Amino acid sequence: MINQLQHALSQILLGKEDVVRLGITCLLANGHLLLEDIPGMGKTTFSHALAQLTGMQYRRIQFTSDLLPSDLLGVSIFDTKLQSFHFHRGPIFSQLILADEINRATPKTQSALLEAMEEKQVTTDSGTDPLPNPFFVIATQNPSCHAGTYPLPESQLDRFLMRIIIGYPPADAERQLLKSRNTLNRLTKLKPIISPEQLLSLQAQCRQVTVSDLALDYVQALLAASRNQGWFENGLSPRAGIGLIKAAQAYALTDDRGFIRPDDIQAVLASVVNHRLIIKKSQNQLSAAELLMNEVEVPV
Repeated sequence: MINQLQHALSQILLGKEDVVRLGITCLLANGHLLLEDIPGMGKTTFSHALAQLTGMQYRRIQFTSDLLPSDLLGVSIFDTKLQSFHFHRGPIFSQLILADEINRATPKTQSALLEAMEEKQVTTDSGTDPLPNPFFVIATQNPSCHAGTYPLPESQLDRFLMRIIIGYPPADAERQLLKSRNTLNRLTKLKPIISPEQLLSLQAQCRQVTVSDLALDYVQALLAASRNQGWFENGLSPRAGIGLIKAAQAYALTDDRGFIRPDDIQAVLASVVNHRLIIKKSQNQLSAAELLMNEVEVPV
């Protein structure tokens, strides 16, 4: 089932099998995903295709500088006939949310979304309403050098389990895209491969993937290196360590394995830690994940 999902998504996001696998990993790990790249790289296409293939209720929310938290969460409206307020739910009450260009909204609106992601509920003057289950947010972000952006602070970036940079397609995949030019038609013809109920079952299976003491030793060594080597402004938090294990469990499940190996941790490390760590002094222009993997030996 997972292999079928990966194959179908790879037919839409051509030449990006590694991105597809990591995106599915984030979904199975019950986290949230941040896609960062310049416009036109397939971020919206990926999210739409994933919604089609999983049968989840999908809403795309375009984040702009004038978007208000109530536009996202909903608003209470006074009913003159009943002489009472009634809460009208906003688009956040969907199973898969695409928060498009999240860094074009003000910090106040960004915070409203990120609170819903963390708590899986929305609190209004009418009470607390739970969000649907499954609930998965894909946020897209333009590079911070682009005009009109409000970069997400580190505390909010930490709410995303993984960040993926899609990148340009390989030449052969780009050639196929240029020849076909019918991505929208392919999207509309996609049929669900798994249901939301099956997705919940797969997420439960992820939590049962065995994490050995050897794998825990490796994760702890990576966390310690991030805190003690003096490379970063702040080291990785315990939440980041838990997220790394959850992502590795999901990555192992995409390989149809019931246990994680050190290479599963290495495969997800960049997407889990690079957006959480700020490098103080660059060494050969390495990323945060590369610095950690070069420093920490794999336990045997």
